[in-house]
Amino acid sequence: MRVCGLVSVALFCYAASGVTGFTVTTKNAAVQVKENEGVDLSCDYSADFGANARVEWKFKDRKGSQTYVIFDGKPTDPYRDRVTLFRSNLRINKVTSKDNGFYDCEVSGNQQYGEAKVTLTVLVPPGIPLCRIPSSVTTGNKAVLTCHDSVGSPPPTYKWYRNAVPLPTDPSTIAAFKNTSYTLNSVTGKLEFLRAGKLDTGSYYCEAVNSAGPPQRCKGGKMEVRDLNTGGIVAGVIVFLLLLGLLAFGIWYAYKKGYLPKKSDRAPKPNVVYQPPSLYGGGGDDEDGDFKQKSSFVV
Repeated sequence: MRVCGLVSVALFCYAASGVTGFTVTTKNAAVQVKENEGVDLSCDYSADFGANARVEWKFKDRKGSQTYVIFDGKPTDPYRDRVTLFRSNLRINKVTSKDNGFYDCEVSGNQQYGEAKVTLTVLVPPGIPLCRIPSSVTTGNKAVLTCHDSVGSPPPTYKWYRNAVPLPTDPSTIAAFKNTSYTLNSVTGKLEFLRAGKLDTGSYYCEAVNSAGPPQRCKGGKMEVRDLNTGGIVAGVIVFLLLLGLLAFGIWYAYKKGYLPKKSDRAPKPNVVYQPPSLYGGGGDDEDGDFKQKSSFVV
């Protein structure tokens, strides 16, 4: 009876401690650090794995490419001068934006396996974004404006301005913008007018914003929405027809004045060949020695 009571107390204390056996944990699963600073990624594991537990660290960037940081207890070549393994914790001496991603602490021992995941975000202020703004758009046509920054970390969000006034993400929520039809994606930085109108004319620029530093704006530019110039199109067609008529008249006039050769002038002319009388005589019409013209055509 006493033994059963001791076992029950032991099981209660074991459960109360939160330890279930063969556990791998981290003190901070989401770590943020400024660029060029050092950072510690923690990894703790229970004693069940044994005194000779194997600890490895893997890194996967935000594009999905994965590599070892610590393998067989030692840093791999790309990290040899940058990281240190202190027990099971990983120390990165000087982080860069390339260290953004996901780190796995994998522990194996006594035929068991466990892991803990840490997300590392390197804080980098946004750079000056690249904007693409069409200078001219025809009324009723689609217009697309883009804004992108590849420097900032975490990835920045984007704000668009027209004539120095911020454009709301949803124009239908503000009375001043209800007559405009556009979609604004603050994550991708894309501003799209499905059917541009005269009210959409203005000077545009965008800002890239994140938590690492002050926002940055692009140089921007003016987009002008114009009506289709039907008068100009008609005038262009008329000018083209006039030029075509002048060309036809010029060819006819040159042909009539003889500046261009006629078909009869290009016919081959007969070639006159002189044949002297035969010294030895002979039959035929050539015996009288008279000069006669022989016509031949050279082909």
